[in-house]
Amino acid sequence: METLSKKKNAHLKRKKRVRKKIQGLENRPRMSVFRSASHIYAQIIVDTSGRTLVQVSSLSPELKGPKAANKVEMAKRVGALAAQKALAQGISQVVFDRNGFLYHGRIKAVSDGAREGGLIF
Repeated sequence: METLSKKKNAHLKRKKRVRKKIQGLENRPRMSVFRSASHIYAQIIVDTSGRTLVQVSSLSPELKGPKAANKVEMAKRVGALAAQKALAQGISQVVFDRNGFLYHGRIKAVSDGAREGGLIF
């Protein structure tokens, strides 16, 4: 088994600590955000049944249009699109899961875009 770097190990510890406290239910699913070096992904998940209700990323065809100025702007668009798709399915309240990432930059931009789109955290 290969050893993990200190940075990856710290991320996994934060992720486990956050997930211990939150859970996506039918009436209030979990909005999970993942950030890679070049893209951002958001999912709305019901943990009790293991279903993904909404999935949006910076690679989504709906976001292929005018290029975003930077990654933070793209993250905000991803949050707004996730909110739009969730509201279309009748989901208005979610629990935000930052997935072990610090709440700033692109992670914060996704939540801001989702709030502006009409989701309640």
